[in-house]
Amino acid sequence: MSKKIGILGSGTVAQTMAGGFVKHGFSVQMGTSKPEKLDEFIKKSGGAISVGSFSDSAKFGEIIVLAVKGNAALGVVKAGAADLKGKTVIDTTNPIEDAPPENGVLRFFSKLDRSLMEDLQKAAPDAYFVKCFNSIGAAFMVNPDFGNQKPSMFICGNNSAAKAEVAAIVTTFGFEAEDMGAVESARAIEPLCMLWCIPGMRNNEWNHAFKLLKK
Repeated sequence: MSKKIGILGSGTVAQTMAGGFVKHGFSVQMGTSKPEKLDEFIKKSGGAISVGSFSDSAKFGEIIVLAVKGNAALGVVKAGAADLKGKTVIDTTNPIEDAPPENGVLRFFSKLDRSLMEDLQKAAPDAYFVKCFNSIGAAFMVNPDFGNQKPSMFICGNNSAAKAEVAAIVTTFGFEAEDMGAVESARAIEPLCMLWCIPGMRNNEWNHAFKLLKK
């Protein structure tokens, strides 16, 4: 599989994902409202990554990566819903509130019975959202080295074909994909971001990943 990837976002996660896709032979365009933020990154990529608006990149990509801040995600999706129609959308976002953590625990603006991805799916019902890459730091999103252990990557979404497509990417990026079911499962997957961040927030320990053990 080597499809065109449209990445919506320009921050650390967006740049990490862009570099990972280029590494594995995909064509990448990044969409942003502030292209100047990407000048240095694009130079370092040697021209392998192009830049456009959110709309340009949503149209360019056969697979879309949503990699904006959680509080901006709904607005970006609503504005580009028509361009996302019929496409797999890898949702890396978390509903992190713009407030300090409490004893190392991030604050979310979502509730346990309603995830951010459910709101995104409702806003673009003809897109195929798959929650993924939200439960690990950017430094470990692409082929992380944990010795002989492959970390787990939890995914969910309503479309089986889209999840299979994302699972193949997850495998290429060095993880074992764990399908947790439909969009409602994002209610459980999104808070894994909180859990992953606690050791970092409390003890400045960020070198870890989740692993689902099976008997």
